[in-house]
Amino acid sequence: MHTSIPIIFPTDWKDYELIDSGEGAKLERFGSYTISRPDPRAIWKRNAPLTIWESADAQYVRSSKEAGDWKIKKAPPSDWHISYDDLVFQLKPTSFKHVGVFPEQAVNWQWITEKLYSKPKSSVLNLFAYTGGATLAAAKAGAHVTHVDSSQSSINWAKENATASGLKEAPIRWILDDVTKFVSREIRRGNAYDAIILDPPRFGRGTKGEIWKIEDDLAPLLTLCKQLLSPKPFFVLLNAYTADLSPIVIDNVINDMMANTKGFIETFELTIQDSTSKRLLPHGITSRWS
Repeated sequence: MHTSIPIIFPTDWKDYELIDSGEGAKLERFGSYTISRPDPRAIWKRNAPLTIWESADAQYVRSSKEAGDWKIKKAPPSDWHISYDDLVFQLKPTSFKHVGVFPEQAVNWQWITEKLYSKPKSSVLNLFAYTGGATLAAAKAGAHVTHVDSSQSSINWAKENATASGLKEAPIRWILDDVTKFVSREIRRGNAYDAIILDPPRFGRGTKGEIWKIEDDLAPLLTLCKQLLSPKPFFVLLNAYTADLSPIVIDNVINDMMANTKGFIETFELTIQDSTSKRLLPHGITSRWS
């Protein structure tokens, strides 16, 4: 297996734009609506004029390390959504500063689509699936998708996105469960998947309060996931957002998972390029085996 750790970023967004970043924040456009929100990795100076930052329609302001509130200058559209190709995402400001979509993942949605289009009715498992960007990409390509998340509100949101994307009747199985427990049960049931997607948080809780810590639990989960792969799997895709883990760490755990399995691993630092200075803002790590 050959590994490499380049930098990648999407270049074909129309409904999303990273306008500027710096001084602990980023300024973005989702459709026609602009927001400012914290990003602790943006420790450099801003390039866009202060007036542009101050004209943002909404700003997320932290009240503590874990919490904050939105200061709304202009209310979002009643049907606030953006599109990427044929995928449609319903947006709303959340208490966690997110709005329901991670634009840097467009490079992975495109990759998933390319991997699956020639393989109709593939079985895909999407773990920590949140609002379903990868689920939609796989379903659009004709796959049968099992979407697993421990948050009912996130699953409901993903279903709204599926409906908006014309995928209401697509073969998507929606599972509310703790990811590790679900994977363990699938192993006992003898089920298998042609592709597995994982997008774990740094810290999380399962449906019954189970604690997830990426440093402790990721490697054991990948060992379990290896047992769920079909005899000739298509791909494994792993994302990680925490700044505490380097691309090398993610590359190493995927190498451990897929040892002795013929294939190729590519590990990337995900970024977004701003439109003001063309500077890159890091947005996590992705590692792909295929």
